[in-house]
Amino acid sequence: MTDSHRRKLPIGIQTFSDIREGNYYYVDKTPHIERLVNQNKYYFLSRPRRFGKSLLLDTLRCLFEGRQALFEGLYIHDRWDWQQRYPVIRISFADGVMQSREGLDERIREQLRVQREQLGITQHHKTDIPGEFSALIRAAHQQSGQRVVVLIDEYDKPILDNILVSERARELREGLKNLYSVIKDADPHLHFVLLTGVSKFSKVSLFSGLNNLRDITLSPDYATLCGYTDDDIDTVFEPELSGLDRQEIKQWYNGYRWGGREVTSVYNPFDVLLLFQEQEFGPYWFESATPTFLVDILKQRGVFTPRLETLQAKAQLLGRFDVDDITTEGLLFQTGYITIKDVQEPMLGYRLYTLGFPNREVESSLNDLLLPVLGINASEAQTHQLALFDIFQRHDLAALEAHLKALYAGLPHDWYRNNPIAQYEGHYASVFYSHFAALGLDVTVEDASHHGKVDMSVDVGGHIYLFEFKVVEQLPEGKALTQIKHKGYADKHRASSKPIHLIGVEFSSTQRQIVAFEVETLVKSS
Repeated sequence: MTDSHRRKLPIGIQTFSDIREGNYYYVDKTPHIERLVNQNKYYFLSRPRRFGKSLLLDTLRCLFEGRQALFEGLYIHDRWDWQQRYPVIRISFADGVMQSREGLDERIREQLRVQREQLGITQHHKTDIPGEFSALIRAAHQQSGQRVVVLIDEYDKPILDNILVSERARELREGLKNLYSVIKDADPHLHFVLLTGVSKFSKVSLFSGLNNLRDITLSPDYATLCGYTDDDIDTVFEPELSGLDRQEIKQWYNGYRWGGREVTSVYNPFDVLLLFQEQEFGPYWFESATPTFLVDILKQRGVFTPRLETLQAKAQLLGRFDVDDITTEGLLFQTGYITIKDVQEPMLGYRLYTLGFPNREVESSLNDLLLPVLGINASEAQTHQLALFDIFQRHDLAALEAHLKALYAGLPHDWYRNNPIAQYEGHYASVFYSHFAALGLDVTVEDASHHGKVDMSVDVGGHIYLFEFKVVEQLPEGKALTQIKHKGYADKHRASSKPIHLIGVEFSSTQRQIVAFEVETLVKSS
């Protein structure tokens, strides 16, 4: 039911009771939660940062503790036995950065101490960490007469914070394994267990035999367990929409999918709440804490940036993540920079995912972040982007040619000699695509399967620009424009009644400059 009055925006609030008692907006996730608690006992959920995982765990804590008043008016209120109360152990690694096994062990012991205190457990015999965790679970069960709920937030953060230092990351992984290994043998004392984090480390490396842990990361039933849907925006947040372009909100922030094309896509809550507060579009999620290790790894691997919009991966590849085995697709997917666009099952048991950017915010921001990796420093990138934006406002094709020639002429020669990305011809196409995408334009990559070329459409200011970018040895071949016409990319745009510009660009890999720039404009006849 739509509220007719405005409420407070729960920006950064992860405490369920604060939201429910403080007149904040709340999107009711309890239909999913009811299914969750009634289907299985052990769960694992991976979602990117700032997607509401901590609030989900706190909601579960309040539910199992029997705090009935907080759930008044919510779906689960009349479907829950409020006479049953369970002891809850909640452990979180969200705060701070641990850089040693000693620091991690100290943090774990402190959290176990706090949990004992909150549960009123006074008896404590100091032993090793598995012993203390096991004793806490048994004591909580014995004292309350009810089995225990264990909720673990950001279970993987100590490893991710050290992922580029393999030896330290492995050391911290073993420290966490030391803690999590307790869960399997504690089964008689446990009622419900949920671990959440950003990445999905293999069960072998981290969960030591906990084979009954159900991974719901890609389960269609729980695709919208975290995040806001279009329906949530239009109903719960309806009072905040005035003055904002609804379609722009969708293009900029919607698009995360955990499952197939039929699965409902969601918005990152942090983006939406900041948009409503500031009343202007911005890369709020992206700027909140994009991990430096992401850019470092992409730089090391020489990623062909146009391909980020059309990646493909098997389900096993998306879920494979460990200290010494991080796939590019798995890294980008689990951290939230690409999402599932489509899923196919060409043969039984073989699921193939098509991946791409979830929305305009991520495509624009990630490409902007990668421009220095491609040889354009941050201050120059901004100057170039402002110039490109002005050119598109004027639809000045001669200026566009001069602009692109100047862009490539400005790439430093030393950079070509010292940077691994420059060693393959796909770098030139990466610069071309990322420069356009970083501006936040409506860019579509038509075919990014072959390094060294990028076929791209840009819809801006009522005009459509179709580009064929081709790398040649030295002299112009005059084929780029011919190819774009031959492929018929303009055909699907003709019904739009917008002017269409076909642009063939040829780049010499030896001269490192544009050697051909051919244009043909198709104007809709009246």
